[in-house]
Amino acid sequence: MSRGMAHLLTALFVVAAVGYPSRRSATDLDATPRTTVTFDELSGVRRFGARTLNYSTLLLEDDRGILYVGARGAIFALNSSDVTDGSHRTIHWEASPEKQMDCLQKGKNNKTECFNHVRFLQRLNSTHLYACGTYAFHPLCAAIDADMFTLPSHFEEGKEKCPYDPARGYTGLIVDGGLYTATRYEFRSLPDIRRNLHQRPLKTEESPLHWLNDAEFVASVLVRESKDSPVGDDDKIYYFFTERAGEETTSFFDKSQVARVARVARVCKSDVGGKKILQRKWTSFMKARLVCYIPYYEVLRSICSLDGGGWASTVFYAAFTLSAQWRTMEASAVCRYSISAVQRAFEGPYMEYQDSARKWSRYDGVVPEPRPGSCITDRSRRKGYNSSQDLPNSVLDFVKLHPLMFEEVKPTGGEPLLVKKSVAYSRLAVDRVRALDGHSYDVLFMGTGDGWIHKAVVVGSGLHIVEEVQVFRDPQPVESLVISHAQRSLYVGAASGILQVPLASCARYASCYDCILARDPYCAWDSRACRAIATADSTGLVQDIQGGNEGCRSGSGRGESSPPLGTPGGDASIPLGGQDGCEARVPAGSLLWKNRTVLQGDDVLLPCDQRSNLARAVWLLNGSEVPGAGQDRLRVGVDGLLVTDTLPRHSGEYRCYGEERGLRTLLAAYSLTVLPELPRGPTAASRPHAASQAAGDVKVAYVSAIVALVVLCAVLSTVLLYVSCLEKRKGKYVLGEPRPAGVELQTVSANCLRKSRREEEEEEEELAYPDGCLQIIPGEAPTAATSPVKELPAAAPPLPPPPPLPAELTNGVGALPNVLRKMNGNSYMLLQQQEEPLASPLYSASFTEELSKILEKRKHTQLVEKLDESSV
Repeated sequence: MSRGMAHLLTALFVVAAVGYPSRRSATDLDATPRTTVTFDELSGVRRFGARTLNYSTLLLEDDRGILYVGARGAIFALNSSDVTDGSHRTIHWEASPEKQMDCLQKGKNNKTECFNHVRFLQRLNSTHLYACGTYAFHPLCAAIDADMFTLPSHFEEGKEKCPYDPARGYTGLIVDGGLYTATRYEFRSLPDIRRNLHQRPLKTEESPLHWLNDAEFVASVLVRESKDSPVGDDDKIYYFFTERAGEETTSFFDKSQVARVARVARVCKSDVGGKKILQRKWTSFMKARLVCYIPYYEVLRSICSLDGGGWASTVFYAAFTLSAQWRTMEASAVCRYSISAVQRAFEGPYMEYQDSARKWSRYDGVVPEPRPGSCITDRSRRKGYNSSQDLPNSVLDFVKLHPLMFEEVKPTGGEPLLVKKSVAYSRLAVDRVRALDGHSYDVLFMGTGDGWIHKAVVVGSGLHIVEEVQVFRDPQPVESLVISHAQRSLYVGAASGILQVPLASCARYASCYDCILARDPYCAWDSRACRAIATADSTGLVQDIQGGNEGCRSGSGRGESSPPLGTPGGDASIPLGGQDGCEARVPAGSLLWKNRTVLQGDDVLLPCDQRSNLARAVWLLNGSEVPGAGQDRLRVGVDGLLVTDTLPRHSGEYRCYGEERGLRTLLAAYSLTVLPELPRGPTAASRPHAASQAAGDVKVAYVSAIVALVVLCAVLSTVLLYVSCLEKRKGKYVLGEPRPAGVELQTVSANCLRKSRREEEEEEEELAYPDGCLQIIPGEAPTAATSPVKELPAAAPPLPPPPPLPAELTNGVGALPNVLRKMNGNSYMLLQQQEEPLASPLYSASFTEELSKILEKRKHTQLVEKLDESSV
């Protein structure tokens, strides 16, 4: 067993043994997207792209109706209501040729790195924007007049504000005129959190202990904790990053491999550094570990925050992926943290580095006053500490040596909201929606590393994934997500461009059941259609986010009332039922019955397309449920029901339901007839004997033809041998002039297909092609003058095609719809159907032989009951 596999089994064993506080199973945590929307099924999506790449920096100003975009070598101002209306403005900000050459001489990539990647773009004040770019590894910053939208004549040095490397983790905020950034700024510099554009610039301490250990920054969030604070607290900036662990961890990797852990750090906005100790350094820096309660989810990928109108209700949503040691696996976890949990960690005990043991351990000694790392509060001011420069040396010395907290920041509920395998989430955005039940629900938009968006709603302690949408045809990471409430849009930034995606596509849900089962907080049923609740009067709307199955019981799903069930299948309506006894109907005209007629012993497939990935297919035969274990020659698969070796007792009415959350929705209905034998006509009795006789005649004809060909070959060989002997005796015998070979093959190139007709005519005169193209050159056939050829007898006219089989005798296998379904976000099954009846060999001379082949082949046909992730 490989070492990596041993680590995996150990980790899984520990997780299974420890479990979660609520003992939820892994299946509960690994939510399946209810519906899958492929790229070709998208609607209402607007796309913006120009002659550049990397549209990764977004700034939305909803009140002004502008979406600012920082890309490679350009800054755009787009109309947020329609990014494709052509009214955008552009600032071209390319790196100079001299800087690009200098970048190339430093060994950097002139196709990706030696450009000006705009990494920072925010509002500086009421008139100007502030932007920073890598500028071919010579960072520059500029204050841009928002109205004129042109570059200034003077640029600012950006080496302490923007990273050199465009791929380096980076985050930045402008808070009350100060620029707070975090990254590794220079080539070999240490990671740092800095404040610029301020009268007192600050940075993190580097000695005797590095406060940051090879950190990769992900995000920063401002929390206005000074607003309505009873203790006179200060505003804080929280930084989220991944770094190498200095303390002992619960990692299952080799001791030789350094584990990486997720962190949250904070600084106070009013921090001005120390007077003698920690001059121009943060006096309020502290950091704590951010855990998602699964030991091997260590790499933090994205953070988004949300508050309910006050800072005390702030929550953070975080996406994690597997660390680099788990290269053979791909999975993501999403956790939610409250601001109170973060505060508890920073108010707990400290850790201390012990040189003798070379590790971090809990500090149990005396903590000086006022508490190290805390902001200046009313209590501090009453003791005469009005700023960080008034703090005593004992406090500042303690801060230098104890930046790490002992307590970990645990997720709400003590467990993840979601653990999703085979997915790597790259970006998160969150919105809070007030539903019709009066509760507010958090809706997460999660971008993946291959160009998909998962929309999920937080229900209780878990996530329900409403849908997965493929927003890019070519796989590429989603790099930015921004939500606009005014435009009810989600803006997606990636390498190839900007997308404007509706927050909800309610019209995609065609029935009441589909609308309710989606559990989309943006959508509700109004007795006729599924509509966005933001654009409709809430009167008469139906929605059920908690259960996902209430509201359609008194009607048909399209607004009609219905009588009780019990009418036969030939009635004017088709029943829909639920497990709780609540029933409804849909008009028979909205769902067509299909007739299938097969011969006894044949196989037939009855397709049933499940629109929901969460639905279970339930088949009823004459009102009784068909077992799914393959009994009585009936096999229930993911896309239909297969009946093998049909018997007359298999005739009847088949109905396919999609069962989801206790509701059953009728999806397909068939009337199957199994014929015990072929229908008899005036000469039906003699057809089998005639068919056998005809088959025998055909065999005799084939054998005769083969014998004749063998004799002919022998005669030709004898003639050629005789001619050869004559040639040796009497000299060379020439039949016409020498001609080139009939066909010549040369090398192939795709460019040949695009050559003009004139070039082809010119090249036909040459036998060698310098560009290495494959050409099939027709040779010159011998003319009639030099090599007379006898005229071949006229070919016999082709036999007329056999008459088509009557439509009622088609067996259904060749009449399947084109269905491409994505199961559990991974697997696919392709079924082919055409409604027209296919030609049949029933009336051909070799009926018995052909039918035997068909039946033998179909006897081996099966449907898998449940596709695994690797099946296609």
